[in-house]
Amino acid sequence: MKRIFALFCLIICLIFTTTKAQAENIKFVQITDAHISTGSEYSQKVLKSAIADINSQPEIAFVVFTGDNINNPTEDNLRTFISIIKKLKVPYYIALGNHDVYKNKKMSKIRYFEILREGNPFYRQKTANYKFSKNGFLFLVVDGAKEVIPGSIGYYRKDTLNWVDQTLSKNEKQNAIIFQHFPVEYPDGVENKLKTHRTYKVEEYQNMLSKHDNVLAVLSGHFHTNGENMKDGVYHISTPSIINVPNSYKIIDIVTSKEFSPIIYTQLREFEVTE
Repeated sequence: MKRIFALFCLIICLIFTTTKAQAENIKFVQITDAHISTGSEYSQKVLKSAIADINSQPEIAFVVFTGDNINNPTEDNLRTFISIIKKLKVPYYIALGNHDVYKNKKMSKIRYFEILREGNPFYRQKTANYKFSKNGFLFLVVDGAKEVIPGSIGYYRKDTLNWVDQTLSKNEKQNAIIFQHFPVEYPDGVENKLKTHRTYKVEEYQNMLSKHDNVLAVLSGHFHTNGENMKDGVYHISTPSIINVPNSYKIIDIVTSKEFSPIIYTQLREFEVTE
C-alpha cells in the first residue's frame, strides 16, 4: 500500500512539474547598436533613458545587447557603456558586433569580456559564444565579429557553427532562442547594404539551422532596421539601432500553453530621451 501511495505521489509531482514547464512564460528586452562613445553625450543619454524606461517595465527577466554596443573598440568606451547598463535592475547579456573589438587596438574578445567582468562582478561569461537557461528556455549568444581584421561583414567561424550545432543537438527537447549581431535572414529593404553588411557564407549557418526544430527565433541587429519574418519555422527578428529616431528597443514576450507551441509577441517600444 505504501508503494502504491508513493507511486501515486510521484505521478502527481510529475504532472505538476510537466505542467509548470509547459506553462512558463518569459519576457525580455533586446537593445542593439547602442554605439556608445565617450565623445557622444547623445549616445549616452539615449542609453541612460532606455535603461530608466526598462526599469519601469513589469516582469522583464533580462536584457540582451546584440552588438555594436560601443562605437569604437576602446576601453574608455566600453567602461562608459558598462557604467550605464549596470544600473539595470535585471541581469544582462552581451553579444559582439563589428564595432566592439579590434585586436590591434588592444581590444580583443578576451579583453572585452574581462572588462565586462571587471565592471560587474556578477557578469560571468568569459567567451563570446555562450548559453544560458531561464524559465525552461535555452538561450544562445553567438559570435560573428572579427577581431583581427574588423569589418561590417559578419563571419560565423566553423568552430562557432559546430558549437551551435552541438548545443542545439544536446538540448533538442528545449526550445531555443539565438541572439547575435549579424542576421542570417536579412530584413526587407536592405538590399543596397548587402555588399558591405552581408553575412559571409550565410548559407552554411542556414543549413546548420535547418537541422534543428527546437529553434524558435533568431534575434539580430546590424542593419539598424526593424524586420520580422518566418523561415522554416524560425522567427527571424531584426531590431533598429537604439540611437535611431524614434528611439526604441524591443520587448519580446514568449507565451506557452499546454495546447499550443510557444507564441512570440514583439513590441517595438519607443521612449523619450531625457537630459
